Amino acid sequence: MVMSDEVIKQPCDISYCREPSYQAYQLLHFVFTVAPILFGLDKFFNFMTNWEQYLSSPFNVFGNPHTTMLVVGVIEVIAGIGVWLKPKIFAYIVALWLLAIIINLLFLQHYYDVALRDVGLLFGALALGRLSQTYDHCYKCH
Repeated sequence: MVMSDEVIKQPCDISYCREPSYQAYQLLHFVFTVAPILFGLDKFFNFMTNWEQYLSSPFNVFGNPHTTMLVVGVIEVIAGIGVWLKPKIFAYIVALWLLAIIINLLFLQHYYDVALRDVGLLFGALALGRLSQTYDHCYKCH
């Protein structure tokens, strides 16, 4: 019986570099590394937006929106670094994080467009997780 981990640890074939699925993996890996880091850092500076407007009462776990968003920022930076280092695991963590964001936005009953966008991102994170099962070990193309 061959264990799936044994198959995944085998060296990749250089032909992977030309496969559309590997290129999709590379794109998703890049985006789900950079986006959480940028959004997380922006929780400290609010250049993109005032993030506190997107925080519902049930998710304001520290009682102070500013403090909560600073903690969220740290978590997002860690998640982005995690995706960079170990997408097989952290892609699913980011997907769960996006699900929490969607639920938070639905509580606000106002930002349905943002929630729908985040549903798309959630599926992208799930796709990265699945593609990582095959391509996370492949470094010959870099």
